[in-house]
Amino acid sequence: MKKIIVVNHPEFAEVIPKDIIVTSSHNYLTDPAFATLSNARVFNLEDQYSYQSKGYYVSLMAEARGHKCVPTVKNLQDINAAKLVRSISEECDSLIQQSLKKLRSQRFELSVYFGENLASQHAKLSRELHRIFQVPLMRVFFTHHEDRWLVKQIKTIPFKEIPASHLSTVIHAAQEYFSKQRYAEKKLPKYQYDLAILHNPDEKSPPSNPKALKNFKAAGEKAGFHVEFIQKKDYARIAEFDALLIRETTSVNHHTYEFARKAQADGLAVIDDPDSILKCANKVYLNEILTLHKIPIPHTVVLHRQNLSEVQQILNFPCVLKIPDSAFSLGVVKVNDANEFLQVTKEMFKKTELLIAQAFTPSSYDWRIGVLNGEAIFACKYFMARGHWQVYNWGANKQNQSGPFETFDLAEVPKAVIQTALKACKLIGNGLYGVDLKVIAATNPQECDHVYVIEINDNPNIETGVEDLRCGEKLYARIIDHLKKMITQA
Repeated sequence: MKKIIVVNHPEFAEVIPKDIIVTSSHNYLTDPAFATLSNARVFNLEDQYSYQSKGYYVSLMAEARGHKCVPTVKNLQDINAAKLVRSISEECDSLIQQSLKKLRSQRFELSVYFGENLASQHAKLSRELHRIFQVPLMRVFFTHHEDRWLVKQIKTIPFKEIPASHLSTVIHAAQEYFSKQRYAEKKLPKYQYDLAILHNPDEKSPPSNPKALKNFKAAGEKAGFHVEFIQKKDYARIAEFDALLIRETTSVNHHTYEFARKAQADGLAVIDDPDSILKCANKVYLNEILTLHKIPIPHTVVLHRQNLSEVQQILNFPCVLKIPDSAFSLGVVKVNDANEFLQVTKEMFKKTELLIAQAFTPSSYDWRIGVLNGEAIFACKYFMARGHWQVYNWGANKQNQSGPFETFDLAEVPKAVIQTALKACKLIGNGLYGVDLKVIAATNPQECDHVYVIEINDNPNIETGVEDLRCGEKLYARIIDHLKKMITQA
């Protein structure tokens, strides 16, 4: 397996074994050679891993390309989730107390370099923390409270901030680290037989309306689950359940992701699983993986600050600009000319390092195909909002914010639409997805119509009277049965 180290400090590259490729984050993100490279492991040593930074995108793109990445995007989200940091640290509580028991201060900072620390008494703790979080360079902050040491925070350590007196230890640890052949992942425990449904009763546009939630509850009880609706405040109770069904709009920098990650760590069957949330939430990832696997999408370009002038020469206007984690048409803007393109990208780059520019593909409706565990389970047409080019028009009054819909039996849907949706979801996982597709009529009568994937959503709408219109309670039962199989087959 080829090894790639992404680092922006040339002095660090000098101590790396010669058989390892060393490159910058910019090169890894933009050089086509890395996009097509197979059988590779990426060590992401960027200085910043914050959401939508270059370091974040290195890990995200690595996963889209099928590269094994350390740390993963999931690891990066974990260290930024305070509740998750505390809950996972409880698993190694005895090791923490043993390692720090001789300290007399009220605070302590532990620097972990590739699983190692300068002090031998902290070696076991450093290795365990690294095994859980998989971040090469991190600093763990502890506080002493009521005779116990607690993890307060975990931060990554920029290479430039490593003290000179620590460099020899870091170099030695790095050389040992990069010589390893296997990277064990933490095994997840198993639990059994209660279902939690996470929802937000105050959400303005939830993925399931109240009647649909009742249908999920009825289907769960019929399948032998005790079903309980939980909210954000119930985070600490996740371990009480066997399965978690998220029926609240998901996002990466959000408690829904923390719930999914915590539930997975505790061995629960989860819909939506954290991997699906991470992958579906980011359009840069979706563009990369769909393109690599030749799934048809509208002509798409990934924008960064250095390629704006070049991209303007190849784009046709109007085109659509998207912030990578936009959802429900928010953060999606149609621009009509080069001046508008520059104005909008300038604003968008204040929030993210990368953007998506996509060919404007007008249509009167989008297909939405619901997919569960690799099988289609419902099909709808979502029509564009009145007088608008998108399904949602958030600038309109409430009555006209979304367009009408039509629900179909699966047998009525063009085969190419369902087949394309299933191929796309296979690249994401075995969870519950809603695939948005457009069918564009062929200009040549001898050709077939063109089917394009627009988005893959990890948290599709399932509402009474819409998605369930053709299959009724069977739709809810199918999702619940899948969760039950995940538990019994674990």
